[in-house]
Amino acid sequence: MAGILDSLATWLADPWIGGAIGTVLGAMVGSFLATILIRWPQERSALGGRSACDACGAKLGAGDLVPVLSFLLARGRCRACGARIDPRHLGMELAAAMVGAVALAAHGWPLGGATALLGWWLLLIAALDVEHHWLPDALTWPLIPLGLAVAWLGFGPPLVDRAIGAAAGGIGLWLIAALYRLARGREGMGGGDPKLLAGIGAWLGWIQLPFVLLLAGVLGIAAALLMRARGREVAATTRLPLGALMALAAWPLWLAAAAH
Repeated sequence: MAGILDSLATWLADPWIGGAIGTVLGAMVGSFLATILIRWPQERSALGGRSACDACGAKLGAGDLVPVLSFLLARGRCRACGARIDPRHLGMELAAAMVGAVALAAHGWPLGGATALLGWWLLLIAALDVEHHWLPDALTWPLIPLGLAVAWLGFGPPLVDRAIGAAAGGIGLWLIAALYRLARGREGMGGGDPKLLAGIGAWLGWIQLPFVLLLAGVLGIAAALLMRARGREVAATTRLPLGALMALAAWPLWLAAAAH
């Protein structure tokens, strides 16, 4: 059995094989993430019942549920009623496929599995924050024990650094938010942002936290410039999804940090 597992690990360590497996697995995960993204804010279960068209309620068969391919073959429309399929399905499937491909190609197995898990988790968090300015506790808090568990398994920064990162990320950002509220008389960030940074700290460790915030700030500036280029007004009170920016900054930093 040990020999079989070693051979499997060696096979999965090949970047091309790992990338291909990560692409397929990621597209499947992305289909589920899209369902969560659409249904959760509507207080609908992502697990209950068979998949159906949101417009006409027609039940979807196996041929309608192949990630990416089914959407393209149906030209983005329901086969039963012709209604437009929510493009978030395709978007999440493609994004999750990319995460899986990069994770397993860059890190192999089993580290690539942890990297993919973090990427998919942060992808859903970012999507919810962009759409709804919502960082659910059910997604932010579990990042802390998951990150510490991955450290205990020996992947990425040391456990002590990550425990400090979880505490420093959560408390530090909470203090910044409190000082901003005291100085400006209004909220500067949502209550989920410190929890998310605590979770990110539990994965990346305290040393990486300034880089997470720096890269998130750069992404925020780029987002504001893009909004202006599209003719949207950008003011001091314009809300940007800080959680999404931190999530997008954290994953590439994990890719680099965990490889050493």
